[in-house]
Amino acid sequence: MLDGLPEQTHYADTGCEVSGTCLACPLPQCKFDNLSWYRTYRREGRDLEFQEAHDSEKLSVFEIAKRFHISPRTVHRALRRLQNPLVVPAVAVS
Repeated sequence: MLDGLPEQTHYADTGCEVSGTCLACPLPQCKFDNLSWYRTYRREGRDLEFQEAHDSEKLSVFEIAKRFHISPRTVHRALRRLQNPLVVPAVAVS
């Protein structure tokens, strides 16, 4: 079986929620190439929003949770990750 050349492929560059086209995407790598990287990338951005609300706006953890429609525990974890970036969560051993 022969594979067609890329030039012979009909590819529609529809992009994703990050960018309307792949060629104009601001991400350093494609989210579809490594979904776990993309989840971490998005989470870090969200965590920084939490920290900004906590530090600049002086919002409590509960107020941040209410604003972002998440649990207070999620906010606690995010703020802890930013304060201790080298802390690795424990893995349960079975």
